[in-house]
Amino acid sequence: MPTLPQEPQSRPETAPSHRARRTAESFGTDAQLYDRARPAYPDDLVTRIVAGSPGPDVLDVGCGTGIAARQFQAAGCSVLGVEPDTRMAGLAESRGLRVEMATFEAWEPAGRTFDTVIAAQSWHWVDPAAGSAKAARLLRPNGRLAIFGHVFEPPAEVAEPFAEVYRRVAPDSPFAGQPARRPPETYRAGYERIADTVRGTGRFDEPEQWRFDWQRSYTRDQWLNLLPTTGGLTRLRPDQLARILDVVGDAVDALGGRFTMHYTTLATTAVRTGGR
Repeated sequence: MPTLPQEPQSRPETAPSHRARRTAESFGTDAQLYDRARPAYPDDLVTRIVAGSPGPDVLDVGCGTGIAARQFQAAGCSVLGVEPDTRMAGLAESRGLRVEMATFEAWEPAGRTFDTVIAAQSWHWVDPAAGSAKAARLLRPNGRLAIFGHVFEPPAEVAEPFAEVYRRVAPDSPFAGQPARRPPETYRAGYERIADTVRGTGRFDEPEQWRFDWQRSYTRDQWLNLLPTTGGLTRLRPDQLARILDVVGDAVDALGGRFTMHYTTLATTAVRTGGR
């Protein structure tokens, strides 16, 4: 997603994103801002996952500050988070989430199993084949794996100035060459690749692809709070970030100080087969 470049699985020409640990672990730079600015997930998505799971025990892979986890807790689930960033995990724990510190690949479940394994905006930081196989081992029979994330598409009047100033300010960034906007269908290919790795385990029913379209209005300040929490900006120098935010702020001002964001939340989900 060019304006919020944090879903590298949609860019097959780059190296596997799960190896980009410095970027993966940069989101905790300002965990409070991340938690405050990042959007939650559609209630219909949470409801559908919970309704299709055999019980309330949820493992949240790469739980971050617990944005998705709190939604599942509110839906009656018991959630355990796994998170490698101490800053993000600390904030999640302060909000009442149980968190164990590790990458998903290195995390030791100590014999525990779960009814649901979720990954909210985090699966691209997990080795896809190893992650799918581990999820299969952790799920109880008929348990559900649900991998989901947002596609952000601001209007062209905001996206194009962002892309232009980003290229000027951070020309060496791997995100600098992205186009200003891409349709949601571009990102579906990434979720289809996730489905392929899930199929490859031989331990799930046929994966399903879900899509949820929704909108949210952003003021200038709300948008400028969200941008620094995204993967293309978390590792920029303060002066680079300030230049980008100045240009984007002017673009939002030209729209009257607010705009409507069109979100698409995509999910790949599959049910663990009944046998062990």
